[in-house]
Amino acid sequence: MLVALWLPLVAVAEGPAGSTGIYTCVDGHGRRLTSDRPIAECTSREQRVLNRDGSVRQVVPPVLTAEERAERDAAERRAELARAAQADAVRRDRNLVARFPNEAAHNKAREAALDTVRLAMKATEMRVKELAAERKPLLDESEFYKGKPLPARLKQQLDANDAATAAQRQATSAQALELERINRLYDTELDRLRRLWAGAPLGSIPPAAPPAASAAPAAR
Repeated sequence: MLVALWLPLVAVAEGPAGSTGIYTCVDGHGRRLTSDRPIAECTSREQRVLNRDGSVRQVVPPVLTAEERAERDAAERRAELARAAQADAVRRDRNLVARFPNEAAHNKAREAALDTVRLAMKATEMRVKELAAERKPLLDESEFYKGKPLPARLKQQLDANDAATAAQRQATSAQALELERINRLYDTELDRLRRLWAGAPLGSIPPAAPPAASAAPAAR
């Protein structure tokens, strides 16, 4: 295996006419060794390849152990991931600035997102009013049964009305939370955009903490 690793080193040490350089190193006992080929005693140490005039032609690094190779490979993977993350950050910032060239464009997008939820809130409010109107005759009818069990049909209608009203109230709460989430999202985005518009390099701004998860969809 070591012979296979040395073969490229021999090729590097050969001059244009095929002449081999002089290998020199200091082994683990402090002895300086010299040879016309890679020195087996110095595979774990740096070896210098000298020209005939004594000048350094090449510095051969130590042969890495399996553990050292694994550490080097892991470091290279981390560096590659960091480069990919940086390229992705630059791309996201470039797309963000292209989508929102100024604050007016960003505000317009915010209002469009909020309007979708506002329309849903209006529909929920209307449904709550409808349910209240539907409940009134049921309550009027129940007055005839004071002190008596309600007929099954009437009780089922009241229970269904109660459940539907509770669902709409939950929807109202969820929609209010969604308005807050959208505003937080756009506030964070606007802060980033203002820094980019002011000249911050693309990809240089650390990512903000993600906004809270969206509330559950409105009940219908």
